[in-house]
Amino acid sequence: MTSSMIPKVKLGTQGLVVSAQGLGCMGMTGTYGLPKPEPDMIKLIHHAVNSGVTFLDTSDVYGPHTNEILVGKALKEGGLRDKVQLATKFGIRWTDGKVDACGDPAYVRACCEASLKRLGVDCIDLYYVHRIDTRVPIEITMGELKKLVEEGKVKYIGLSEACASTIRRAHAVHPITAVQNEWSLWSRDLEDEIVPTCRELGIGIVPYSPIGRGFLAAGPTLVENLIEGDFRKKMPRFQNDNKMVFERVNKMATKKGCTAAQLALAWVHHQGTDVVPIPGTTKFENFNQNIGALSVKLTPEEIKELESFASSDVVKGERHSVMRMTWINSETPPLLSWKVVPKVNLGSQGLVVSAQGWGSGNYGVPKPEPEMIKLIHHVINSGVTFIDTSDSYGPHTIEILIGKALKEGRLRDKVQIATKFGIRWIDGKVDVCGDPEYVRSACEASLKRLGVDCIDLYYVHRIDTRVPIEVTMGELKKLVEERKVKYIGLSEACASTIRRAHAIHPITAVQNEWSLWSRDIEDEIVPTCRELGIGIVSYSPIGRGFLALGSKLVETMRESDFRKNMPRFQNMDHNKTVFERVNEMATKKGCTAAQLALAWVHHQGNDVVPIPGTTKLENFNQNILALTIKLTPEEIVELESFAASDAVKGERQATMQMTWINSETPPLSTWKGI
Repeated sequence: MTSSMIPKVKLGTQGLVVSAQGLGCMGMTGTYGLPKPEPDMIKLIHHAVNSGVTFLDTSDVYGPHTNEILVGKALKEGGLRDKVQLATKFGIRWTDGKVDACGDPAYVRACCEASLKRLGVDCIDLYYVHRIDTRVPIEITMGELKKLVEEGKVKYIGLSEACASTIRRAHAVHPITAVQNEWSLWSRDLEDEIVPTCRELGIGIVPYSPIGRGFLAAGPTLVENLIEGDFRKKMPRFQNDNKMVFERVNKMATKKGCTAAQLALAWVHHQGTDVVPIPGTTKFENFNQNIGALSVKLTPEEIKELESFASSDVVKGERHSVMRMTWINSETPPLLSWKVVPKVNLGSQGLVVSAQGWGSGNYGVPKPEPEMIKLIHHVINSGVTFIDTSDSYGPHTIEILIGKALKEGRLRDKVQIATKFGIRWIDGKVDVCGDPEYVRSACEASLKRLGVDCIDLYYVHRIDTRVPIEVTMGELKKLVEERKVKYIGLSEACASTIRRAHAIHPITAVQNEWSLWSRDIEDEIVPTCRELGIGIVSYSPIGRGFLALGSKLVETMRESDFRKNMPRFQNMDHNKTVFERVNEMATKKGCTAAQLALAWVHHQGNDVVPIPGTTKLENFNQNILALTIKLTPEEIVELESFAASDAVKGERQATMQMTWINSETPPLSTWKGI
């Protein structure tokens, strides 16, 4: 096929015109084995451009850097700059031997400047975000890219491995020209949401690895000949027996008088005129065969048959060795969260936490682990780094979940982990234990489940009224001295118990239920904490969800949801007016009822850190925006009147004996051995 036979197509709707097939340059400088001789690769690039393949794809991470330098040399030596459409990428970097994604504005600009220099050009035609930084709102990254377009350093903007919602948010800041994702006969996970989103928004689609990283060209022969250093060796699909996929594709290709690679590539071309694949190669022969795929025509029946060869139930193994670096994990924090979650001192002992935490307790049935790990990563990347759990949640399974999330995301150093001990189940009945031996064994078990060496904040979850608090605290003090615990906290403890515990070892924080409709701690516990320099952690600050949804929450509760047994949730006919009045005020202020209720807690003092829990991304994003809501003294008084003690019907707990009201412990002198 001559250059005149390779058509030009519009990529997206922003004006970029490219060759109907591109050339992926990654393998020329390594990645799939060793780097190839530079003169040979320059000749190949010249041959590609002269053949009509003018859409060249590279990245700053290929090499790293050497791939862009190679492409720059090829364009300069051939005088080809004006004949090509040059696409490069930024966003993947290696730090201390670990791969990372970065979308910080300063990094975006520095990468662009460096790529321009290596490529030897004044402007990049298509500049992709190579991977999405899930710590930075996509709007922030796009804002800097938009500036680069305005400055004439970039013509068009693209995304790579981005989910539908991230694509939409990015496109709202500046039009996205193209989205690059892996797409081939055996990698079709983008078809349900990403492809329809791109087509709705007029965004072109650039499939990378359209021949299945070479597998659909050579099958098992390719796998058998992979050399050390070829990163495909680590990919699950190359570690599984998928030869039948290739054999069936190859058999059909033989019947059609083409190669298996051409048939697989032709299938991609048949996905639409808005699709421009970029097969990579380092060999002239393979390149020539690849452009021959443009001549292969497929009937609807042949397309359907081809797809059956590599359906999701046939192909074994994930398409990538690090799936967290794909579109599956590409949600970013909301824009308003950027730099909005401040750090605060919790208590006066030195613990610094995010001004709002995340509670991991769960109502109803357990949620799918992958979804919760994704949520935890999103929570931390949004700046909410104070993570609260307990050994009684599950029991044990939530600590295990958080441990997995921290390990997978390498996030341990970014978080402040708080967990608790003291509640246990014996013969189907709940019990509280503060015995020293139990304290130690519980701590050791939590450390193991969380996969950490030290717990940042370790709470006594409930007070054992059979054991002097001094005895429980004595063992906790030893754990601090042994560096298994950094700071100590109490939960649901009365003022006198707080004082006695604090006399043994400084208490950093007291955790109690505190919300608009649960204010029983205000008379004694809050003043005591402030006198002693103890931080206050408010659990259930949205009234266990009631102040978010009102009676609708109760109507949709599952049988296993323990809130069904709580008196306040059994008095909805009376209590629904509390929510209705809060919701009415929230509507006037332009926020949700949950945000307003949470904002009220934040306004109780800078020594108060609420830990609202949720299992939904949307709810979490709404919760952190409560930090931006300002209330006047008059609004606070009005809000409090909605949920005054005479307006709320029913106790806040089903078992009030398990709260601070029943948390006095025997005097130390009564303890055995004293």
